[in-house]
Amino acid sequence: MSAPTPIPARRRWLGLALIAAAQFVVIMDTSIIGVALPHMQAELGFTPESLSWVFNAYVVAFGGLLLLGGRLSDLLGARKVFIYGWMVLAAGSVLAGAAGNVGVEIAGRAIQGAGAALIAPAALSLLMALFGGTNELPRAFAVYGAAAPIGGTAGVFLGGVLTEYASWPWVFYITVPIAALVAVLTPAALPRVAGRRGSVDIVGATTGTVGLAALVYGLVRAPEAGWAAAETLTALAAGGFLLVVFFVAQARSRQPLLRLGIFRAPQLGAANLAQLLLGAAWVPMWFFLNLYLQQVLGAGAFAAGAALLPMTVLIVLGMTLVAPRLLAKFGAKPLIVAGFLFLAAGLAWLALARPDGAYVVDVLPASLVAAFGMALAFVPSLGIAIGAARPDETGVASGLVNTSYQIGSAVGLAALTVLSSAVAAGGANADQLTRGYVAAFIGAAVVAAVGGVTALATLRGRQGVNAADAERESVNA
Repeated sequence: MSAPTPIPARRRWLGLALIAAAQFVVIMDTSIIGVALPHMQAELGFTPESLSWVFNAYVVAFGGLLLLGGRLSDLLGARKVFIYGWMVLAAGSVLAGAAGNVGVEIAGRAIQGAGAALIAPAALSLLMALFGGTNELPRAFAVYGAAAPIGGTAGVFLGGVLTEYASWPWVFYITVPIAALVAVLTPAALPRVAGRRGSVDIVGATTGTVGLAALVYGLVRAPEAGWAAAETLTALAAGGFLLVVFFVAQARSRQPLLRLGIFRAPQLGAANLAQLLLGAAWVPMWFFLNLYLQQVLGAGAFAAGAALLPMTVLIVLGMTLVAPRLLAKFGAKPLIVAGFLFLAAGLAWLALARPDGAYVVDVLPASLVAAFGMALAFVPSLGIAIGAARPDETGVASGLVNTSYQIGSAVGLAALTVLSSAVAAGGANADQLTRGYVAAFIGAAVVAAVGGVTALATLRGRQGVNAADAERESVNA
């Protein structure tokens, strides 16, 4: 693969701003719809059961298409796929905003998810092209990582403001000017990373995409339909079967969608597992904490968003200022292990929440401990997962690590939703709801603790984000 077009150092940070904007918007689009859902239900005719698919359609398309997006990034060039992804995301946003019925709305959200699946792996490939091999790489990963919690929190506020002062379609239309601005700035700010010769493995793309989508569908549908329901079992079985076919096809293909040899790098597998467990612990915590604030403590949507701001600020500061310095001093493994343990401790503390609790006692200190843990673990595990791949496979590695996090999030949220519902026993009073949320916090704490033990056992030495060259040598050997 030819070398990326050099970019002056003073413009690297503009490129990083666009890459961070991608992460911001991808996460914002999952949270911005929350306040608007009741308005969409009333106007479009959603049933209570189908309303969840305004969220799920995005997640299923995003999770199912990430590996294909990574492969296209490697073949066509990351910058080109990055721009295409924004175009698809903008088209889906227009369709979702203009929808006049349930089917069109869900289709628009799925198209948004497809655009995000092109953007996310291409963005990480471009980040490596800009900062790979430089001392600024850990800081760049930190800025990229910090964009996610900012996007999640900003989505809550923007969704409320746009729904109240404009109308619900604007929670989708807001993405369009952002996409246009990024498309205009990208050619000047981001390097033209040449693609490489090859073709898309049609069998691999079909079985991998449909298999992942079916698996994610089954996981996000299970809490509503039931884990033993025919719909759930069929989706999970079909997803599992198609993924087996996918891996058999990859082993036999001359130009696979996912070269199985990439897994010979032990650090790559361990870092992807860390990202999966982070998603399985963190996303449910954020979800159930929001419910506890609103349904038990009585906070409105804006108040709940404001309650999460200290956590968001700490994550941003931790990822951009603290984690890079500690990474340089101690290496990645100690940070990942410590991050998981802090996250587990914060979740265990949240499990002490009371039905008549107070924000400053039951939420604030525990959420800050958990946020500090996330800030420590996310950056180094993401860096290792990308850095362990060959230079011509950063797109696939980016798609793989994003898939790991999304699958972990879906599995964790689905499983802990079932646990929370079972413990709450269908009750809607503060005592029963709190018992359910506490059970979810305990479950997430166990997941985080398992993540810490697993990282301790599977990650090697003091490797930091800039240790990619040695790892690539072992993969290429």
